[in-house]
Amino acid sequence: MPLKRGVPIIAAALMLAACSTSSKAPASADGLRKVVGTSLVGTKGATPADQMNIDQTVAGLCGAAIWTPSECARHGGETRK
Repeated sequence: MPLKRGVPIIAAALMLAACSTSSKAPASADGLRKVVGTSLVGTKGATPADQMNIDQTVAGLCGAAIWTPSECARHGGETRK
């Protein structure tokens, strides 16, 4: 499997696993910052490293159930077409 196709599939699998195993989102801004992190700061989406930062943020949002399972499944689905 080419690396270009394998990485998004693995990232999606990890995000789906996080969606099903983590607790609900915290109510405070500090708690939300812990979930979302700061990976998106300075990210433009132009490089593989940028995409990894986006994926890390999405994993936190999915893992804390801030996004619904269908929203989590859609992330990365558009890039696999």
